[in-house]
Amino acid sequence: MTDRSGSRIDHLNIAVPDLAVAVAFYDAVLSSIGITKVLEIPADPGGARPAMTGYGWPDRKPYFWLVDEGKVGTNMHLAFTVDTREEVRVFHDAALAAGATEREAPAVRPEYHEDYYGGFVDDPHGINLEAVCHHPG
Repeated sequence: MTDRSGSRIDHLNIAVPDLAVAVAFYDAVLSSIGITKVLEIPADPGGARPAMTGYGWPDRKPYFWLVDEGKVGTNMHLAFTVDTREEVRVFHDAALAAGATEREAPAVRPEYHEDYYGGFVDDPHGINLEAVCHHPG
C-alpha cells in the first residue's frame, strides 16, 4: 500500500523572465528556512531548453525550479510550509530585505483554520510568496 499522508507533488517549475534576478532573490530568502540551491542546469545550446535552477533540502533532489525566459502567470501563488511561527517571520523579513514587496504581514489567518499563521510578499517578478505554519503559537 502507498503512504498517502504526505504531498503527492514531486516538483514544481516556475517560469521567470530573468533567472539571475530570481536566483539572487530566492538564494537569500529560501536559505532563511533551510532550503538551498541543489542544481543548476544551463540552457540547451540548441535552444530546446532554457536554463533552470532547482532548490530543495540539502543533499536531496530539487523540488522547486526556476526556469529562465518565461512569463509569470496571473495569480501565481506559492506557499512554503515551515515548522514555527518564528520561521514565518524570518522568511518574511528575509524576503523584504531581498527586495520583495509586502502583501500581508505575518499573522493568524482564521479564515483558513484556527492555527494558520502566514506572511505574504511579492517576489521581484510579482509572484505571491508565503511562508505558513499550521501549528499553534
